Amino acid sequence: MEYKTIKFELQENGIGILTLNRPEKLNAISFQMEEEIHHVLDQLMVNLECRVLIFRGEGRAFSAGTDLQEGMILNSKKNPEGYNKFYYLNVSEPLKRKMYHQWRITQIIIKMRKISQPIIAAVHGPIAGGGFAFAMAADIRIASEDANFINASINIGLTGADMGGSYFLPRLIGLSRAAEILYSGRIVDGEEAEKIGFILKVVNKENLLNEAIRMAEEMLTKSPLGLRMTKEALNLSLDSPSLNNMVQFENSSIVLSFSSKDINEASSAFFAKRTPKYGLK
Repeated sequence: MEYKTIKFELQENGIGILTLNRPEKLNAISFQMEEEIHHVLDQLMVNLECRVLIFRGEGRAFSAGTDLQEGMILNSKKNPEGYNKFYYLNVSEPLKRKMYHQWRITQIIIKMRKISQPIIAAVHGPIAGGGFAFAMAADIRIASEDANFINASINIGLTGADMGGSYFLPRLIGLSRAAEILYSGRIVDGEEAEKIGFILKVVNKENLLNEAIRMAEEMLTKSPLGLRMTKEALNLSLDSPSLNNMVQFENSSIVLSFSSKDINEASSAFFAKRTPKYGLK
């Protein structure tokens, strides 16, 4: 598929790079961008060749959030260009159109957690609204020195709980810090984000993508099945009611991965003191 608002590259080593590509709009999330991200994530659901995904933005920003100019179309009867027409067909009531759009964009967040590839968000510049949500839904976040995270919805008369923010942020940095950021809508710069544990590290902007690739390459030295089941375990642990539940899942995943041919390659590589070469079959 030819994309107009994003770029997607799958490298030979199994690293996928998804780039938001509306730099003239600070990568504001348009209707078409939503659909193109959906398409990539749907493909990754069944793509075993892509083992790690890097999520980044082109130009001066990772993403300034939802394109508010396009959002005004939700109040009209006009069908927006580039949007999945199914959600607007015969729907003229603004409230319903807004509800359907909100459902559609938040499904991106859910799919980010459903795909089995670990996601590294390499973020820089303004990271607001939906862009902030994309970063929260990633497995690992690294940022450049100019990164600025903003929970923008609370600043434009909306609720500060949007696109999974009230779910992810307390789990990432604790309830008190999360509440203050969600209520205030203030800017959280890269230094503070690293200090409170929201991002893993701050790196030089010129080295941001290279650092993300380095981290992804480190993950590629692990077995494909092991990585996928680890992400599944992390997802379950976010909502697990007990230690016992998680231990039962971990026991099953260890036994399953131990039964894979990957364990033979891992053992051979360990004793030969070389990097394992895992296959997909």
